[in-house]
Amino acid sequence: MSAIADRAPSPSAAPALRGDAGARPWAKVSVASDLAALEADWRALEADALVTPYQAYDWVRPFATTIGCAEGMEFRFVRVEDSQGGLLALFPLVITRRLGTRFAEFIGGKHANYHMALYRPGFAEAIDAAATRQLLQEIGAAIGGIDALFLINQPTAWQGIANPPALLAAGQSPSRAYKLALVSGDGEGTLRRSMSKHARKKMTTKRNRFAEYGPSELVQARSEAEIERVLDAFLAQKAARFAQMGVPDPFAAPSIRNFLREGAIGHPGRPPAIELYSLDLAGRSVATYVGAVQGKRFSGMATSFDLLSETARTSPGEILLVELIKRKCQAGLTMFDLGVGEARYKTTICDDSDELVDTFFPLTAKGRAYAHYSQAKRALKRRIKASPLALKTAQRVLGLLKRRKPAEAEE
Repeated sequence: MSAIADRAPSPSAAPALRGDAGARPWAKVSVASDLAALEADWRALEADALVTPYQAYDWVRPFATTIGCAEGMEFRFVRVEDSQGGLLALFPLVITRRLGTRFAEFIGGKHANYHMALYRPGFAEAIDAAATRQLLQEIGAAIGGIDALFLINQPTAWQGIANPPALLAAGQSPSRAYKLALVSGDGEGTLRRSMSKHARKKMTTKRNRFAEYGPSELVQARSEAEIERVLDAFLAQKAARFAQMGVPDPFAAPSIRNFLREGAIGHPGRPPAIELYSLDLAGRSVATYVGAVQGKRFSGMATSFDLLSETARTSPGEILLVELIKRKCQAGLTMFDLGVGEARYKTTICDDSDELVDTFFPLTAKGRAYAHYSQAKRALKRRIKASPLALKTAQRVLGLLKRRKPAEAEE
């Protein structure tokens, strides 16, 4: 049954849920809005929690203080506690208003490939669909004044453990997330397993052609000066790409640069949650890569290359990616994902994917109406992405609409 069908309980249902507290695997749900005050508890939970790179404290903090502040976001951090006040789960949420509907969703938006709460080991397994329904109802009540919880792009499972809200999914997300299991210390073996012989041969040809332009180096930006240099290159490459496409640059806002910079600088004494890489040719960046890191997983956020470079025809972005995968194998990481969305290079390099789903949990009649609309919209998007012809047509139409908006604003 759809998660939409019967999620808006009447006011009389709430006391019954509270009365069932003794049977549930948690004791209390509370809401906080001060991120800094949560740092110690967040880090303690994160140390061994079920968590994606996009809910790590060192990813959420720079997002909240840069993009969040610039866009006036309203954050709500939901604590799920045991009877001793211990943290069982943490839901990092933001309040969104759209078409007269006020709902909560996971922090990060399109900047985060995976949306999920943090769960203490054992807690996620203890919650079935009925308990999850009760938990989300209590979360909505604790936040107050919202019409729904919209939890999109959720992995159905993480590290082999089912993600509780995904049990109530209304359907698949429009896109999957592509991933590659890494063999520690064996980058070549990893790529031999995941890539076809034909794909490896093409990559070798491209790498040999690229080498003709001179010595190159894969550089991770660690110092503030290097971070600024790689960000300059990345943002310039993105701006040129979107200008070529004739659409507005989604990376143009200063807050996005600030977010990536703060995430890459990180917290003193801790590894950064965001890593920036550049493929340098004679000291000049010809391709860049941005990724999020949590534990043994590296998650790709964005990539780009210099359209005007003489190396553009050799696919420097793919060359960078292959070298980065080898480096992560050497570093002992166990998983490398290329994020959400369709792209030829993802299916060429990756041999696995994470299924993503959307859960729409209405709390009011208004929330139910908007949930039906959102579910239909997401389903249409999924069907379009499944058809290459429909996707190409939609991209052209979207490009035309985006070009018209700036022109209309100037009139």
